[in-house]
Amino acid sequence: MSQSTFTSIVNGSVAPAAREWPEEADRNWYAAYTAPCHEKQVAGQFAVRRLEHFLPLYTSARRWADGRAVIRECPLFPSYVFVRISRQERARVLSVPGMLWLVGTSKGATPLPAIEVETLRESLHLCHAVPHPFLAVGEKARIRSGPLAGIEGIVQRHNHGARIVLSLELIMQSIAIEVDMADLEPAEFRVPNLAPKAGNFHPAGLA
Repeated sequence: MSQSTFTSIVNGSVAPAAREWPEEADRNWYAAYTAPCHEKQVAGQFAVRRLEHFLPLYTSARRWADGRAVIRECPLFPSYVFVRISRQERARVLSVPGMLWLVGTSKGATPLPAIEVETLRESLHLCHAVPHPFLAVGEKARIRSGPLAGIEGIVQRHNHGARIVLSLELIMQSIAIEVDMADLEPAEFRVPNLAPKAGNFHPAGLA
């Protein structure tokens, strides 16, 4: 067994903890599908059970009829929490109240590419990201600088600038991130012999 440290992100906070993990090579990221509005509850139970997980959140402002403004932190991917586990730990995940299943096929749960989940986990707090209707077709672009350098998605232009849409085909959800057009380049262009800083989010998503 190897000693490892993990961080869980719930309600925007980072809580470090340590435990004995199974061998690193046996652990993968999965998309855990929860009952509606149970994402934070499930993430909290993952933390109690010391399961490495990631619940990306965004800030949503809403104004009631009486003029009161309410600020809430909402799941960036509604009904999903990402969890990194070994095959032996799946039963512990599925026994969590509010958990429905691990996303996959009839043959079992499908792992997500680790580099792409880690890129989101390490960089989302530095960007303004919001949920977006699932999008798989459009003009491809790559972010060439900043914390998300190397990530690919579909670029959308609007009056105030541009945003890039990152789509996760496995869960059929997308997010949009505000970007400067000067920080984008065509996805087909790549400087020879220079590896991207992070994994590529193709319009096909995390498949």
